[in-house]
Amino acid sequence: MIRKLRSGEYRLYSRKVNPKTGKRRNLGTFKSRAAAEKHERYVQYFKRH
Repeated sequence: MIRKLRSGEYRLYSRKVNPKTGKRRNLGTFKSRAAAEKHERYVQYFKRH
């Protein structure tokens, strides 16, 4: 899940809510949406291998 920040950067959040905090986990902040999407694919690959 990617959200745009006020600073103009994009942040990648986990899809599931962290039960301990009740919020989504921050998986990294990126300058461009394309970079965030690329990293999201890496994360999904890593979770399954």
